[in-house]
Amino acid sequence: MVTNKTVFFLIGILLIVLGASMLAPYLIQVMYEENSHSFFSSSFVTIFIGILFVLGNLEKEFKLNLRQTFLFSTLAWLMVAIFGSLPFLFSENEFTISEAFFESMSGITTTGATIISDLDNSPKSILLWRAIMQWLGGIGIVVMAITILPLLKVGGMQLFKMEGPDTTEKILPRTIEVAAIIISTYVALTFFCGLFYWIFGMTIFDSVCHAMTTIATGGFSTHNDSIGFFKNSNIEIVASIFIILGSIPFISYLKFSQGNRNIFFNDVQIKGLIYLLVVSITIMFIYLLFINFESSFIDKIRISSFNVISILSGTGYVTDDFGLWGKFSLVFFLFLMFIGGCAGSTACGIKIFRLQMLLIFLRDQIKKLIYPNSVIITKYNNQKISNDFIKSVIIFIFTFLFIFLIIAMLLSISGLDFITSISGAASSISNVGPGLGEMIGPNGNYKALPDLSKWILAAGMLLGRLELFAVLVLFFPSFWRN
Repeated sequence: MVTNKTVFFLIGILLIVLGASMLAPYLIQVMYEENSHSFFSSSFVTIFIGILFVLGNLEKEFKLNLRQTFLFSTLAWLMVAIFGSLPFLFSENEFTISEAFFESMSGITTTGATIISDLDNSPKSILLWRAIMQWLGGIGIVVMAITILPLLKVGGMQLFKMEGPDTTEKILPRTIEVAAIIISTYVALTFFCGLFYWIFGMTIFDSVCHAMTTIATGGFSTHNDSIGFFKNSNIEIVASIFIILGSIPFISYLKFSQGNRNIFFNDVQIKGLIYLLVVSITIMFIYLLFINFESSFIDKIRISSFNVISILSGTGYVTDDFGLWGKFSLVFFLFLMFIGGCAGSTACGIKIFRLQMLLIFLRDQIKKLIYPNSVIITKYNNQKISNDFIKSVIIFIFTFLFIFLIIAMLLSISGLDFITSISGAASSISNVGPGLGEMIGPNGNYKALPDLSKWILAAGMLLGRLELFAVLVLFFPSFWRN
């Protein structure tokens, strides 16, 4: 008889880790005399439930088949979001259930959308917890993208399968092996990012929080004005560098540690990311020149670079309200939201490699029209690509855009205006954070949205973070049949 004990055992482990993570904000509550024990209570409840899951699902041998892997992928993110919302519910800031779950889901999916309207005066424990949630979500999706999604063949992710076992039954030992290298790299990048933030003027608290959300390309900040609060070009440069480091495939770090010293220069997806950044920054810089944006030549380069890097990666840090730059900037940044960073990174969106595969497919189709009798072999990163692979990529892109339209329509039905519905849908499914318009734009937040809109956006965040099909497959009755 097939059971899901392994799935719930692993979820129990995750809840114990999540509960233990809540003790760090509790120490902040004690240090800053916030007179609240919300994080201690949340930690106790989460760890207790986690232990019950573990003890209730002990087995002699732990295995995951394909169905259980899909179930674990979605259920893990959902359960962490639910229990991650407890500190918000127990806090003295009076979060509603909708607001607490929205903030938690936004954190664990590294989206960066927030309902908190006054970050500058919010409890530091809450600010730290938001950063920890994004940091955990970032490392979680990297490990999942390298070990689980390739085996599930979600949207072409099989292209990034590590050498090793080809079956889901061997996921667990392989995940532990890969996770050790990934986590050490992730921690090292976070440490150096925080160190440079501190050197260039941030407080220790701000540098820790921003380092975690920078590497996770999440975008949660400790201030209402985001990175723009510091008015420091050196901090923006540090943020840009480490956002890019978080947006490249972590499988590259693995290969580098295994001796491939040229991986960062030879990987087609990394080169595609750099090319796209250079072109996008140039376009935005020329546009700012064209509209006579009031700043110096150097500042135009700085502003263009930072905002393009932040939006393309899905980080969502802002230094200026690009919604005031004119209609072109709105369309352009909406386009960048969809693309996202590299597969196997903490970045979100459709991903660079799928855009490259789409362009390769279009090129090959044109070649076939010109040379109908020719035999065209499609390659990507020196790997031969099958027609089934190309088909899965095209289906993913179509599904991504189709679900975006559905979310936008649902948001419109819930009472939002056109620009808020469109940008909110794009922001949620692409896990970017800030939208467009006065309400959810770079200088706004999501608090004023109806509760129904918050739940729709939270669902969009989960779908976008887990590459759509890992969630959608659960709604097919055939999935649940043995």
